[in-house]
Amino acid sequence: MFVEAGHDARHSLLMVSSYLGCLKTETRLLLPMTLAANRPEFCSIRSKVEAGQRLSREEGEFLFRPEVDLHALGQLADLVRRRKNGNAAYYNLNAHLNPTNACIYRCPLCAYSRDADDPTAYVMGRDAILARGQEAVESGSTELHIVGGLHPTKDFSWYRSILSDLHGAYPTLHLKAWTPVEIAWFAQSTGRTVRDILEELIGAGLGSMPGGGAEIFDPEIRARIAPRKADAQTWLAVHRTAHGLRLRTNATMLYGHIENPRHRVDHLLRLRELQDETGGFLAFIPLAFHPDGTQLADRVAHPPTAMDDLRTVAVARLLLDNFDHIKAYWISLGVPTAQVALGYGADDLDGTVRYEKIHHDAGSKAPEILSVEELEALIHEAGFVPVERDTLYRRVRRHGSQWEAE
Repeated sequence: MFVEAGHDARHSLLMVSSYLGCLKTETRLLLPMTLAANRPEFCSIRSKVEAGQRLSREEGEFLFRPEVDLHALGQLADLVRRRKNGNAAYYNLNAHLNPTNACIYRCPLCAYSRDADDPTAYVMGRDAILARGQEAVESGSTELHIVGGLHPTKDFSWYRSILSDLHGAYPTLHLKAWTPVEIAWFAQSTGRTVRDILEELIGAGLGSMPGGGAEIFDPEIRARIAPRKADAQTWLAVHRTAHGLRLRTNATMLYGHIENPRHRVDHLLRLRELQDETGGFLAFIPLAFHPDGTQLADRVAHPPTAMDDLRTVAVARLLLDNFDHIKAYWISLGVPTAQVALGYGADDLDGTVRYEKIHHDAGSKAPEILSVEELEALIHEAGFVPVERDTLYRRVRRHGSQWEAE
């Protein structure tokens, strides 16, 4: 973790290190070299980034190679991050709602889902759901993040009523709800179009969509980690439709299981292509895989390390040149790594995050919740300026639990 002065010193040292590495060969022979700095490929990438030019698939795959110096890579990502967001690091006051863990898909990657007849399966009733909304409002939350399982006996109307009940009771609370996997199932099970489903949900109070369910787009990998889940084309098509309705969404990538860097780059470039087309994504969130309790636990000998996390954040920041925001989701990365990731291309720590279940069921050791004071202290210590935002990245003016977006 870095204090502000330490961050500035680190930034300067990295600039010097990368500059020296890109000097002509005969000069570099007289100087200490990092593994990245003595590669002409990295010097070419640095030149492109400094000029604001787009990186290629091959360059993205190169940056994932372990011999590419992580800290020089982080300095490049930090350059892009500061161009887009200056010294600001964002957070929001939010809470999570997972109405049921019973799910028809039962994906190998998921530790959260259960069969409906499992003794640990649950379904929240209307009163419990409204109580969660009341608690969110009383705590000053601006957003309720709603995802869960696809229960085999709960139809679309049940999921819609969750939004309409919450929106009717707490109209100022932004409802970010239902991933494309859920939206696609609603359309399939009702025989309606995705557009019809989204229009009805917007009418019920839907404010935006989370980015979950993306996992990894590559069909071979996806067939092994989430064989029954909506495929990549469907996931992207749902977002495309949402963006056409002026509904903003997020994007994610689950990494550190059985994929390799080639699959990660392919995933990022598909997101970049859709963002070129629609401009509807708010943020990208890289999600580190937690194997505990999943069917993949025996096949993932080495879950992602902090170094892998930071490299993924940095490469994402460089490849996703048309995304304004990269989140370091502290629930997934862990608090220390998420804090450091602010210097490796991320500009957002997500939020207070009450009642998150999905990552914690898979073994996340992150706290259950962070306070505003803790989030702001983490941001200050990393050398950035904390900025409270709402879901749509409008700055929030706050008076206790009361707030307004600029």
